[in-house]
Amino acid sequence: MRTLLVLSLLALLFNPGQNPPPPQEGSPVTVIELKCSKTRQPAQKLDPVSTGPAAAMTAADKNVERNIRANDPPWAIDPHTQTIDGRSAAIEKSVQESRTPQPKPVDGFEYRVKVRNASNKTIDILFWEYQFINSADQADMSRRQFMCGAGIKPDKRKELLAFSLSGPSDVVAVGALAQKSDNTSKERVVINRVEYTDGSTWQRKDWKANEIKQGYIRALATPWGSEMCRSL
Repeated sequence: MRTLLVLSLLALLFNPGQNPPPPQEGSPVTVIELKCSKTRQPAQKLDPVSTGPAAAMTAADKNVERNIRANDPPWAIDPHTQTIDGRSAAIEKSVQESRTPQPKPVDGFEYRVKVRNASNKTIDILFWEYQFINSADQADMSRRQFMCGAGIKPDKRKELLAFSLSGPSDVVAVGALAQKSDNTSKERVVINRVEYTDGSTWQRKDWKANEIKQGYIRALATPWGSEMCRSL
């Protein structure tokens, strides 16, 4: 599925005038819950560069011995760790780990939205955005857009989780500060585009796919890992 992210959208981004999705009224995805909160994402640990000597051949490397060890219990000691080379490699690994600088955790924002597939087709890819609207000035709106490998079957619900370095707008209107109410802004989630496993699509009429062109290219620049969504 990740490899399909997303040929049809690429064509739309670079040739926006060709083969536009058919206009449809109403989103085929129902938003049930939404939430944005600060979070800290742990950094991926870097493995030290191995510079130790190659393990020496021992009697345990013979086919007969390897077959016998295949039935050893999990707590059995690996014969290689008892050799001089094995002990040297373990010491060298500890030294390299202590010298390898580890990246710091990343502070950012977690965006959660629970949705329901209201269509009769399985959703493959979902494009959505989290909007922050200043109630003092309805024109003051911040948007955070995401792309998710959803995999939602008809009439099923799923919670989508996205991480972004960007949070709500850093600019607060003077009118909002003057209001006594704590509810100076409101949040909502808008579904921009839905891609189904059968190749068909749905897209919001007033959504401009070209807005996410650069973010989309960045999102596909690195292999897709275990994450469900990527920020655009």
